[in-house]
Amino acid sequence: MTRLAKPKGAAAIAVPTTFPAIPPADVLGRLAALKTAPAAELQAQWRELFGKEAPPHNRTFLQSRLAYRVQELAYGGLKPETLRRLEALGEQLDGGNPVLRRIRVDDKPVTGTKLVRNHQGVEHTVTVLADGYSWEGRPYKSLSAIARAITGTRWNGWTFFGIANRRGAA
Repeated sequence: MTRLAKPKGAAAIAVPTTFPAIPPADVLGRLAALKTAPAAELQAQWRELFGKEAPPHNRTFLQSRLAYRVQELAYGGLKPETLRRLEALGEQLDGGNPVLRRIRVDDKPVTGTKLVRNHQGVEHTVTVLADGYSWEGRPYKSLSAIARAITGTRWNGWTFFGIANRRGAA
């Protein structure tokens, strides 16, 4: 697979980068080897398969991205019409500004997150739902309502559960 490198700056020239073809028969073996490969080997594979240095992420991230890339090079990536459709959908949401795609509309924790708080020797676990929260099998609209049910007094739910940096505040 040949891909043109994206130019950086006005004077940059697009340089073709060739990535290795991976036979489909080799995919399972390569994926299995990722689990036991030392970090230096993962970084070397990253350079080979992406044509640049590995990002400073954890091992799990590198393994999952390398696994996807191996399969992409062996079986092919997304179809061009799928990529165009995804790009068009993204532009409908953010007017073509990719930075906006990374900003959540709300600052609520991701659905499925478990918030755990120990209060007076009792561990309380709250599950974040799409439309609120769940504590002890009952739905709640806010963390503050749950904190009030636990303590009997009014609390800021975000503070009670130790969630920091709400909307950039420290």
